[in-house]
Amino acid sequence: MPDEHSQTTMAVDELQAIIQRCQILEEADFKGEDFNLFLVAGQKCLEDGYAAQLLEVIQNEKNKVIIKNMGWNLISPLVRCIFTYKEEDDKREHCLRILDQLAQLCNPKELFLGLLEQIEQTSGDQVCQTVMLLLQPLQTVLLKLQNKKAYSVGLSLAMIMNQLTPLPVPYTKQQIQEDKLGLCQCCNAVVDFAKPFVNEVVKNMEKSSEYHDMELKEELLKFCMKSLKYPLLTAQLEQLEGIEEHPFRHFATEIINILWNIRELIPLVFLHHKGKSPPWENQEFADIERKNSADSVACLSYLMFVQHFGIECFPVVFSPSYLLLCNMTHIEVLLKRTEESMLSKGLDLFESSLLRMEDNSLLHDYLEFRDFINVPQDLVKIMTLCPMEHLRKKSLSILQLFIDKFDTEGKYTLFRCLLKTSNHAGVEGYIIKNIKDQIHLSLTKEYDNVWFTGHHLISLLDLVLSLPEGAETDLLQNSDRIMASLNLLRYLVIKDCESDNQTGVWTTLTKIEQNFLKPLRVGLNMSKAHYEAEIKNKKENRKEAHSSNTVCSVTVSGEKMPAMTTGMQLQVLHSALFTFDLIESVLARVEELIEVKIKAVMDENS
Repeated sequence: MPDEHSQTTMAVDELQAIIQRCQILEEADFKGEDFNLFLVAGQKCLEDGYAAQLLEVIQNEKNKVIIKNMGWNLISPLVRCIFTYKEEDDKREHCLRILDQLAQLCNPKELFLGLLEQIEQTSGDQVCQTVMLLLQPLQTVLLKLQNKKAYSVGLSLAMIMNQLTPLPVPYTKQQIQEDKLGLCQCCNAVVDFAKPFVNEVVKNMEKSSEYHDMELKEELLKFCMKSLKYPLLTAQLEQLEGIEEHPFRHFATEIINILWNIRELIPLVFLHHKGKSPPWENQEFADIERKNSADSVACLSYLMFVQHFGIECFPVVFSPSYLLLCNMTHIEVLLKRTEESMLSKGLDLFESSLLRMEDNSLLHDYLEFRDFINVPQDLVKIMTLCPMEHLRKKSLSILQLFIDKFDTEGKYTLFRCLLKTSNHAGVEGYIIKNIKDQIHLSLTKEYDNVWFTGHHLISLLDLVLSLPEGAETDLLQNSDRIMASLNLLRYLVIKDCESDNQTGVWTTLTKIEQNFLKPLRVGLNMSKAHYEAEIKNKKENRKEAHSSNTVCSVTVSGEKMPAMTTGMQLQVLHSALFTFDLIESVLARVEELIEVKIKAVMDENS
């Protein structure tokens, strides 16, 4: 069995033999076979642990031409070896020095492709490690490239971001601190990698106001747009206690700085929607590009207006209502998403835009913009469908904030719209309570409010004081709306004397009785009779059954619910009866008040 020295000699001798053979050849005479032999011998030196000897060969001035042409082949085995050694191992240090030497000596074009291929082939846990390892040599090579530099920089950044994008973004404080896959560190390393190219663009722009070489600038803009979508749109960007330098906040600052330096920050915030459509012949690609761009700019607005990154660059000349108008597009984009990180960014952006405004200062004309109607409807969906309670609650408080900012005509129009579109009794009940508050303001303030009195209010009351399906309406499903409507009617009857009739309620009383009170009374009687019969049935069935624990399955909207015992079913039925009793007591009070007021007027007139 050969000793260690003879093994060393075998690996290194094979390499030396190839080197000596190629030293006497002209550069143009290198053959494919020479490349293969060099790769095999170099790889064997690395795998057998003789990186120090390989480094000597590479550093030898006589081998410069050989390394220039063939060295790039070693990138793949070199990266593999680096990952097998521990940080403190000398052999790892030798491999890193080889990588550095290759970046200095190899043909830039060949090495560029070799490095890019290595990044493309990496996956899973090794993505960030590989990217961080190869960023420095890749930067060195790109700075040497003369032709197609902008294209090559763009290709590098796109390849790196494509490899990072499938990785999960650390979200909680613990995940950010652990940075298990190295994503936080890697993102910031990529920004440092891009800095020399940003400086190049800045220098060229300073030299000439007519900066014609837009290609590199475009590639950097694409990188910033990708970074805004991933990882920043998904990332947790609030200040976290115990994390001195939040990696994603640092990354966000750097991306904003790049946009500012290449003079794209302000145009992106204000002019993105006026830009040209992407030059895609394929409509599907154009739609994807537009959606990606919308996500990125929405994230940028969040960074600027909520987290205040780059806000010092921002011109302080815009009115709060104009800023709200600009942000509504971005708010809509974010509220359409279902992920917590994006929804919360949308809600924060909406809230901060509204908090800049005075109450009652937003003109009703803004409701002519599509976003001003769509966004409250999106809020309603979050309030009613979002599984996260804190986001549901926040949506409700923001909806109220939005209502508060409008002038009275705006509030009136918004109420009409939400009553027609929300399809949710709880939301309708909430809007009706808001209508009651506005009527109260109209009746107690000195100025005349035409929108919540007289014929405008009558038109609104037609929507409020009605049952969607008359006496057949599901009273249980609509109980929130019905209770709010009855409370509003009770308020109107008490507050507005028939002689004043400021609200117009007494003029339309016959219609209200016909469309609301009578069908409600009939519906209540039918519902109570039905539920009482059900309770009687269940009780009789329970006596017949051997045990009160008999279970049955219930189907709701086609979904099978967990099995319920008879006792549980009786509880549900009694709860429904309690709701009907509640509605009936308020209905009886309203009917009594109307009767008393009418009798008083008749007595006065007689």
